[in-house]
This record gives sequence, structure tokens and C-alpha cells, in this order.
Amino acid sequence: MTTSSPTLTIPPPMAELRPRLPEAVATLQARSPYAAVLLCAREGISISVEAREEEISQMPRSVGTVLSVFDGETLNEKSLPGFDGDRLMAAARELAGSLPNGRGSDVVEFVPPRDFATTGVVPLESLSLEDKLERCRDLQRRLAAADPRVVNARVSYLEYDESSVYRGRGADLSQRVLRGRLSVFVVLSQDGETRYDWLSKGDTGDWQPLDYSDADLDEAVQGAARLFSAERIEPAEYVVVSGPGVSGVLCHESFGHGVETDLFPKERARAFDYIGRQVGSPLVNIIDDPSLPGCYSSYFFDDEGMLSRPATIVEHGVFRSGISDMASAQRLGIERTANGRRQDYTRKPYARMSNTYFGPGSTSMEDILAQVDRGIYLDQWVNGMEDPQGWGIQITCHYGQEIRNGKIAERTFAPVSISGYVPDVLGTIRAASPTVMMDQGTCGKGHKEYVRNSSGGPCLLLKATLG
Repeated sequence: MTTSSPTLTIPPPMAELRPRLPEAVATLQARSPYAAVLLCAREGISISVEAREEEISQMPRSVGTVLSVFDGETLNEKSLPGFDGDRLMAAARELAGSLPNGRGSDVVEFVPPRDFATTGVVPLESLSLEDKLERCRDLQRRLAAADPRVVNARVSYLEYDESSVYRGRGADLSQRVLRGRLSVFVVLSQDGETRYDWLSKGDTGDWQPLDYSDADLDEAVQGAARLFSAERIEPAEYVVVSGPGVSGVLCHESFGHGVETDLFPKERARAFDYIGRQVGSPLVNIIDDPSLPGCYSSYFFDDEGMLSRPATIVEHGVFRSGISDMASAQRLGIERTANGRRQDYTRKPYARMSNTYFGPGSTSMEDILAQVDRGIYLDQWVNGMEDPQGWGIQITCHYGQEIRNGKIAERTFAPVSISGYVPDVLGTIRAASPTVMMDQGTCGKGHKEYVRNSSGGPCLLLKATLG
């Protein structure tokens, strides 16, 4: 996924404005110890294919410029639509004029540009829109023919094209990141009743990981089929084996939002009181890594110009550090991580998750199951919620399967919810498999500030309250 290229792939208007950014930074930097300009262009396409209907749509386009100054306590920004050099300089002078004298220097040294672009075995940009549509059509036909009970088969493809240029005192960076997400949704009919299930795959830069095998499609069909006989689960504490998807939601809700450090100064996250303390079993390692090759939420640098690198949140059960944006890291006196992200150029940066996951263990899935006489296997999740102050979590799963004598059985329960207090749940983890797998989606901060996100992990053995 990650490449550094001397050939610019960003939109031409953005590339044309880039040489003028040092002048704007110098104007701002004369009055502020930190000054930067960010150019953002974000757009995308959506394809939906069913048996009798096809739809292709262009997602709303967002193109604009952000000027930022930061004095160590207060972040001031001004945003402008589009890429216009004269408007940029006028805005830089206006913003600089609102600041006190004598806080900075107007010297902006030359730094060599670094340019990045996603790629792959079958690069997303190498396929035409017609190619992508035909691939979706073929997948829909295969899914519709996978079982005689299929009454609806839908294939959805989302592609996000995000370009940015960051210019600050010590950085001149550009990136183009293409993200693709391909989902299948199937509805079965049997004895007058219908049931459904779905699968989704995502990648950054490459179509090849989005391909579905016949076994993948059969998994979706069988997931829907087992719901015809699903029962209600008796609320109680159970031994649980979580699949990678459910492990990821547990990770996202327990040590995701609650450790976004812009919440810490506002006293909105209980995790702040647990830095350096045990919050889970020694098997618990939680990482956020925007540099993860090919992952759906990977990027080369964040919206505040910090090059991507992994951040360890929990290490062997001990909470080490949250994930930060520039302002919260400065206010808290902690090391900054590459997690300053914006929904678009009109929004301020916040500390946001990227690819957040449980680290791998060393116990095979067979050996994990062998430890369970009776329990529940959970893999297909629907949603999750967290309370950063109370540290409670709730995860809703589409269904769960009974584990009997070390084997996943046919008996199915639906729906199934997981709830509990974060340290209690993480403290029960007693095994983790060696392979990490990631899901993909879009994550909001509260009810707004949406960014692309991935979460995942290995299979985990734990105890939790189900209902």
C-alpha cells in the first residue's frame, strides 16, 4: 500500500498552489510559534447492484484550504473553499493580523518534498468505472446463484479518493489515498420467512484483497440460513470466543474513543485515571497504527503533518498512552501520535482512531475451542456503544453459535448483545490466536466528525455477560 513517489498524483489545482504555501506559512509564522497550511480534496463513488436495479452515484466533493496557528494553548484556524493563491495570502495576512507581535519567526526553511500514493497488485486507480461496475455485476450474479433460497442479492462498492498537501516549518508533504470497500448482502426465503446476512471487505489502494471466493459467498448464505432456527439466548455470563470482527469492536469501544486524548482535558474519559495501571489480562495488547500496509484506514501522514507510525495503547494489560492530536498532546504534556484527523477542511482536527486492534497471541483456534466445554462463538457484529466516563460497553451481534465440547455447533442464538465494565471484560481474556484480521467502516465522534476507520484483532477467549 505505502509508496513514496516523485510523481505527483494529487489534483492539478492543488499541485499548482503548493509552491505558494511557504509564503503563507512565513506570514503566519511571524506571529505564531506554529503555523501550517493544509490543502484537502475528498471525493468518492458509490456503486450498488441488485438483480433489477443498478445505481452509480458521485459522493459530495469537498475541496478546500486550512490555515492553522497554535501558540501552545490555543489553536486558531481559518478555512477557505477551493485552492486560490490570492485568497490564501489574504487569509494568511488577516489571520496573522489577529495575533500578538513577537511570538514567532518569518523564516521558513527549505525542506525536500515527500510525496506518497497508494498502490497495489491491481491498483484501484487502474480500473475504469465500467470495470468496477462489471466486477460488481459478476459478483451479484454469483451470489444470487449460490443457493436456491436466495431472493435478493445486493453488491455495494464504495471508493474514497482523498488527497492532501501539508506545509509547515519542517515538512512539505503530499499524499493521495484511495480506499475501496466491497460488500455483499443476501436475503434467503424459507417456509414464508426471510433472513439475511452480509460480508464486507476493504483495502487501501488495491482491488485484489476485495475479491470474493465461492467459499466467501457460501459463508454469507449459511449465515443467513442458520438464522431460520435461531433462538433467544438466556441472559447470563458466558465463556465467549470472539471472532476477529467482534474482537475489533471490543477494542474500538473499550480503548478507542475513551483514549482519544482531546477528551482528557474535558474530564470526559475515565481512562485518564488509569494511565500506567493494569486494565486487562497480560495477554491484552492494543495498538493503533495508521501505517499498517493496505489497511482501510491507513494514511501516510495525519491532517497535522505527522508521519504515520504505530502507537501502543495497552501493553501486556497496562494502559500506556492514549492517541492524540497536536493540541491535546501539548496541553497534557504527552508524546504526540499521528491521529490528528478532520472530517473535511471545514472541521477542526480531533484525536481519532485509525486502524485499532488487539495484538496477536500464540494459541491456535483449535486449542482455544478445546478449552471450552460450553460457550458462545460470536463473529458477526452489528454495532457497538461505549460510555467513556462510566467505562461501560455494549456490543450487538447479528447472531452467536453454541460451542459444545470444543466444537462450534449448529445451535444459533440471535441477536446477542455483550455488555460489561471494560477492565472486568478485558481482565477475563485468557487466550488469543496468532492471526489478526481487520474490519472496516466509518466512525463518528459522538454524532458527527466522521472518518474512515478499521478495527480488528485475533480470536479471543474471554468471559462476558450476554443477553
